Amino acid sequence: MTLRKHERFPSGVLKNERDLVVYLPPGYEEQPERRFPVLYLHDGQNLFDGATAFVPGMDWRVGETADHMIGSGAVEPLIIVGIYNVGKQRIHEYTPTRVPKLGGGRANRYAKFLIGELKTFVDQEYRTLGDFEHTGLGGSSLGGLVSLYVGLKYPKVFGRLAALSPSVWWNQRVMHRYAATLQPEPRPRIWLDIGTGEGAQILRDVENFRDVLLKKGWQPGRDLQYERVEGGEHNEAAWGRRVGAVLQFLFPSRDSNV
Repeated sequence: MTLRKHERFPSGVLKNERDLVVYLPPGYEEQPERRFPVLYLHDGQNLFDGATAFVPGMDWRVGETADHMIGSGAVEPLIIVGIYNVGKQRIHEYTPTRVPKLGGGRANRYAKFLIGELKTFVDQEYRTLGDFEHTGLGGSSLGGLVSLYVGLKYPKVFGRLAALSPSVWWNQRVMHRYAATLQPEPRPRIWLDIGTGEGAQILRDVENFRDVLLKKGWQPGRDLQYERVEGGEHNEAAWGRRVGAVLQFLFPSRDSNV
């Protein structure tokens, strides 16, 4: 597994800095002419290393899973960028609207950081395929919420979205209303999931959001994969178990039958 860390990457838009972890696929160094798709994932400290994870020892094991899925021929070799959250600012950056008591509402600024600063840097620093068809955005919980919000707002930048247990309950389901007003062109390919162990209301909210997407023309199995995970809980271990399937849906190998 090849990981590169960029510490204290600065943002002029957000006026803060954060670490980045970049996963390079097998063969990256050996194929200097080749360019690769990119998946950007929020909450980067939870993805690759149990020592930095929110719950010590419980990370998503993204690197091991990606190595395995690429090595088995199921997933196209891709670059994965883990974007660290900035602690207390996470709830503000990952939410599209402000809520009394909780705060929030800086997702538009965070989107400008992602597109204008972070993606620009990654496209310059690494051999990427930078068009929307080869660029994904994903996360869990509030990270899933902001992935849906930014991806649906900027479909010409992010063509593949992963929303694991997304917090679509935020601000009285503002994401449902937002998605219902949109007709994104091109329409992003979306992975959406929720665990039955996360609570009945959260489960309903995510299934209702899926129904909004279906009404807008997304087609199950084609550009929408919805998974109701029996017994799935709201934690890093549960999300880590879904990484392989997420990668296979969003970035299937051209030789696989997905």
